[in-house]
Formats: sequence, C-alpha cells, structure tokens
Amino acid sequence: MSWDDDSYADEDGERRPARATGRQVARRAVGYAGLVTGVGALVVALVVGAIYAANVVGLAANPGGFAAPAANGLIVALPPVTTQPGQSEQSEQSAQEAQDAQVDGQTKPIEESTAVPGPEASPMLLVDPAWIVRIAVATGIPERALSAYARAHVALAAEDPACGLDWATIAAIGSIESGHGSYGDAVLDENGRAQPSIIGRALNGDGVATIRDTDGGVLDGDVTWDRAVGPMQFIPSTWSRWASDGNGDGVTDPHQIDDAALATARYLCASGSMTSPEGWRAAVFSYNHDNDYVDKVARFARQFATSAG
Repeated sequence: MSWDDDSYADEDGERRPARATGRQVARRAVGYAGLVTGVGALVVALVVGAIYAANVVGLAANPGGFAAPAANGLIVALPPVTTQPGQSEQSEQSAQEAQDAQVDGQTKPIEESTAVPGPEASPMLLVDPAWIVRIAVATGIPERALSAYARAHVALAAEDPACGLDWATIAAIGSIESGHGSYGDAVLDENGRAQPSIIGRALNGDGVATIRDTDGGVLDGDVTWDRAVGPMQFIPSTWSRWASDGNGDGVTDPHQIDDAALATARYLCASGSMTSPEGWRAAVFSYNHDNDYVDKVARFARQFATSAG
C-alpha cells in the first residue's frame, strides 16, 4: 500500500476507506474549501449575469423592465392650452375639454359634440407659451419642436383619450429620429419646416429594408427607392396612410414638424392604449420593429418627463 493510497483491506479482503492521516485531512480540508469558494463564485456570477441581462438584454423581452414607463396612466401632465384672439366659443370649449381629459393622471372620455369641427379648429389649439419656454429650458428640447409635440399630445387627448399618449414619448422619438429636426445641420424655420429637408438613405436592401419608390419621388426626391423623410422620418408609403395637418394650413407635409408629430401620435395610438408598459412598448415597437429602439425611446421619454418635473 502506498502512502497515498486511501483504502485498506479488511479481514474479508474487501477494500474500505483508510483512516486519514493528518496530512490527508489537511489536504481534504483545502479541497473542500476550494469547492465551496468555487460554488460561491459561480452563484455570484449567475446573479450578476441575471442583473446585467435584466438591465441590458432583458428590457426588450420584458415589457415591465426597468426602461418601461409607469403603468398607471400618462407619464406627464397634459400641456396647458391657451386661445388665439378671435377664437370661437366652440374652439374654446374644445380646448378646455382637451385640458380636462386628464384628471389626477388619469384620462376620461370627452363628451361628443354635435358640432362638426371645421378646418380652422386645429390652429386654434395653442399650448401656453410660458409652459413651452419653461419645459424647453428644463429638457433641452427646442421650443419649436416642443410646441409640435405638445400640440400633438393635446390633440390626441381630445381625439383618443383612451390612448394615453404624452408629449414626452413623441419628443423621444423626434430626438432619436432627427435630433428634433436638426439632423444634417437642418433647422426648423418659423413655420416648423426642416431646412434643408431631412432625407434618409435609400431603402435599397443594402443593410436596410427594400422598398421601391411609392411616391414618384415627390417627398424624397428619389424615383427608384423610397427614403424616410422629415423630422419624424416617415417612409412615403407610411405617410400616405397617416398624413396629418397639425398646423391647420390645409397641407399635410412630413417635412413640417406639426404635421409629422400629429401623424406620429395617431400612428402610435392606432396600436391601442399606451397606459400600460405592455401597451406602450407595443405602440413604439409598431413605429420601429426594433426592441433596442423601444428601450432607447423609453429612456429618452423618462428623461424628458423627469426633467419637466
């Protein structure tokens, strides 16, 4: 029997574990300690990995993840509205109804009016200029862009109060899509139109979707392929469905931020209520089928809502 043999023969010739020597006991103790340490390290690694996945990877798969907005209604309050000189009594009532659509963070249905709104109703709904200045300073969103996002929020609160969309979500999309209309050194003029026009890359299948021209180049200047256009980056074929007149000038223009913001709001709300994390994420995902994009919009929206106070 060698010194390191850990068994011995009994009287029946069967082999049984040998009595451990002091040296063997010490060796085994060290081995057990190493095993315990290894298992502990593995557990810590699994926990850290799970936390990392929840924060970085899991957001896309988990609607209630850390990036998802609160599930109890709108993230931010409805912007206060004001009136233009000469506004009609009916328009004033519409503005007040939109502002009253939110009560303590919840939405309530607006009683239907028998009056048919005319084309002049849209520009009569103005967001309080003092609010625009204050929130623009707090969030860093340019005033002209913020005005468009806020107007879209007010319009949808009256048009589809069950949706629960707010200006912070629209602003988050505008920030990601075009830097609030500033991509490529563009600026929004006094009429809210991006100058020069913001036009994306050709959707020719080279690392992007393949979408052949659908508008004869009218919106994007390309008669071969479609390109995303304007501050909210609408594809011409999508714009043809959601085209909106946000500034009441009788024209629907994806390069004009009031029109584009209202179209974005209607597009999002078409997916259903956005007052739960699941509903909110489904709506943003419908805008861009990319879960990483949804997470990014959520982070920007929370940032704007928190800064606004």
